[in-house]
Amino acid sequence: MSTQDVVLLGSGGLGRETVQITRSPGSRARVIGFLDDDPRLRDRTVAGLPVLGPTGDAAGLGGDVAVVATVASAADPQRRSRLVGRLGLPSGRYTRIVHPAASLAPDTELGVGTVVMAGVIATSDVRVGRHVVLMPGCVLTHDVKVGDGATLAAGVLLAGGVIVEPDAYLGSGVRVREGVRIGAGAVIGMGSVVLHDIPAAQVWVGVPARPLER
Repeated sequence: MSTQDVVLLGSGGLGRETVQITRSPGSRARVIGFLDDDPRLRDRTVAGLPVLGPTGDAAGLGGDVAVVATVASAADPQRRSRLVGRLGLPSGRYTRIVHPAASLAPDTELGVGTVVMAGVIATSDVRVGRHVVLMPGCVLTHDVKVGDGATLAAGVLLAGGVIVEPDAYLGSGVRVREGVRIGAGAVIGMGSVVLHDIPAAQVWVGVPARPLER
């Protein structure tokens, strides 16, 4: 399969990590630059690649150039989805970026715009939505479903049948018991152990995880 040219939307840490995926042997994507709304980055380089302009320029890219949104924030878990919604690009303009060292079962489903980093494991009947980020070392066991725009930080472990709804953010090292549902836009603090369903838009932390009063 031929190599695909890609522009990344956002040049922060996640963007730089995504560049490194594409530089791994066996990658089928080649990043040619970034689009970023920070005016201080105009005409600068990040990870050796040019910042080509603001994210709004994505619509004017050549039709053979794919895009991937690489912004994420535990403080604003819907940030990536908002960016995608604001741009309004057709789904065919987005691509998937998967590290060659990820281990995905043949029946794994990945939505467009999703980024899968090294060491991610998906075992059986795993469904991952659009514009999801799976950071290094995540484990998704049988029948897990991850909704659009969700972010799983490094080392998240989801037991069988877990459902992560859209735009949820799970911090590094989170463990989730089988059959649990994480509500849309919920944030789970790093290292937490989740034993019960979590309502939408709440912040839970601890072992076992409990709601954090804002």
